[in-house]
Amino acid sequence: MRSIFFRKSRAAVIAAAFVLQAATGIAEPAHGIAMYGAPQLPPDFVSLPYANPDAPKGGRLIEGNTGGFDSLNPFLRKGTVPWQLRFYAYESLMARNWDEPFALYGLLAESVEIADDRSWVEFTLRPEARFSDGNPVTVEDVIWSYETLGTVGHPRYLGFWTQVDRIEQTGPRSVRLTFDGNNRELALIAGLRPILKKAQWAGRDFTDGTIDDIPIGTAPYVVTDFEPGRFVTLTRDPDYWGADLPIRRGTANLDEIRIEFFGDENVMFEAFKAGVLNFYRESNAEKWATQYDFPAVQSGKVVLSEIRHERPTGMTGFVMNTRRPQLADWRVREALILAFNFPYINGTVTGGRQPRITSYFANSDLAMRPGPAEGRVRDLLAPFADALPPGALDGYALPEGDASPRNRRDLRRAVDLLEQAGWTVQDGILRNAEGAAFQIEAVLRQGDKRMESVLQIYTQSLERLGISLTIRSIDNAQFTEREAATDFYIMPFRRDLSLSPGTEQRLYWGSDGADRDGTRNLMGVQSPALDAMIDALLTAESPADFTAAARALDRVLMAGRFVIPIWTTLTDRVAHAGNLKFPENTPIYGDRIGWMPDVWWSEE
Repeated sequence: MRSIFFRKSRAAVIAAAFVLQAATGIAEPAHGIAMYGAPQLPPDFVSLPYANPDAPKGGRLIEGNTGGFDSLNPFLRKGTVPWQLRFYAYESLMARNWDEPFALYGLLAESVEIADDRSWVEFTLRPEARFSDGNPVTVEDVIWSYETLGTVGHPRYLGFWTQVDRIEQTGPRSVRLTFDGNNRELALIAGLRPILKKAQWAGRDFTDGTIDDIPIGTAPYVVTDFEPGRFVTLTRDPDYWGADLPIRRGTANLDEIRIEFFGDENVMFEAFKAGVLNFYRESNAEKWATQYDFPAVQSGKVVLSEIRHERPTGMTGFVMNTRRPQLADWRVREALILAFNFPYINGTVTGGRQPRITSYFANSDLAMRPGPAEGRVRDLLAPFADALPPGALDGYALPEGDASPRNRRDLRRAVDLLEQAGWTVQDGILRNAEGAAFQIEAVLRQGDKRMESVLQIYTQSLERLGISLTIRSIDNAQFTEREAATDFYIMPFRRDLSLSPGTEQRLYWGSDGADRDGTRNLMGVQSPALDAMIDALLTAESPADFTAAARALDRVLMAGRFVIPIWTTLTDRVAHAGNLKFPENTPIYGDRIGWMPDVWWSEE
């Protein structure tokens, strides 16, 4: 039996979350904070709107990952870590309500206070907050966590710390961060930093641990068993300190979460069909429509659920590394996008059931609008008109492609652009003025069969242009290493984007981090226009200015031709054992961390 849950439009809810109050900040300690105005949930809320406060406890979730792992410390650049650990086993001062664009409520902190101009934020810890070993969470732990992660932690934590002027204890359970710069989002980001136990690392180097050095956190789940590269087991702490908090009521219902590792997606899917796993996410609409009629589905032991969402599509595709001379020219990148015949590839791989991503913020009000930029968006872009790539101001759209494999029209356009960029075909090989052949490599994670199929089709189109594309599949550790070192020409790319884009945009495409080790700016873009649009996002004081900045940012990214976009889905598809349940009321962000497995339960 197929169980389908669709949401009503939440446009009114989202708009309400952005209504500004007369004051620009909260004048006294409060239970929550929002990017704009007041948070949706009142101080006396019972539970999150998409949680069941009466959900039973018990049961087991078994999900799968591809690849392997050689570390259980998700806060360092070193090593490959099961991605779920950061979310399952660690907490922050505040927690998100995933039914709002961006609002936080007290978790380790019982209250938050911010300056009217958001130049500082102060948190007061709950006296009952405890680490999993039973020790209380102290202000000293908080300050150490911010300083350590901000200086030697994973690159995702470094940028925030550079914007902190000082951090200081202001009371027995209170800590204040004062910021260096004008960025309304910093107070919220501060509330989401993970808090670790300082005493665990006394006299030791936080960055020099082994796989057995698992950071001690405060969350409902703790790692209780693992075998490197094969599985990790997390068990619910029966003495979890925050079980009765409104933000936690109806969450962490499962007794055990086990993450199994497989060589590739095909093997993992077969393990799910065989009952080794009891939960599986499916991103391929064609596979969902044609391969989910196996016996467990027919008998009802496995349920197929579709979850509508209202989050931006983000960007999925193949990122082009502009640090490589062959890919530095926008005309070359446009030619490569033209050669990617999306209708034909999509029809072959997904049966044409999934639409193409049209921009970074598609499926939301933050997405760029068709045609020339207008109004506030044009005003933001105008100072950079001479440096912007074609299409940023006048309008940019992806090529339409052709359902046939040859796609002659777009390939002719690609040839013209390549010639303008100094590349011509000589004896069937594309060469530059010096005679060097156009040869590039696509790096894939071993076992990523779907992306390999896509690239094999794409290679045939590139051959018609005289371009040689080598497809190289490497293991998870090598892939992670090459990604961190930006040692690639083309590789699969995914950036999830939210309804409240902010400081993370600097990590993704800010100039300052483009050449930093471990950068998330994989395309290597360094654009004053992009930097200015990010600044406009972070300093916007009204919903209208915020939306205009996001749309302008979207235009510059799309016109930059940094990624070859592929398909998206407006529905999250999850297959799960029939005993695993979730509330009918699902959040606007859909199937994302914070919903699964947080509010699910088991009816054994």
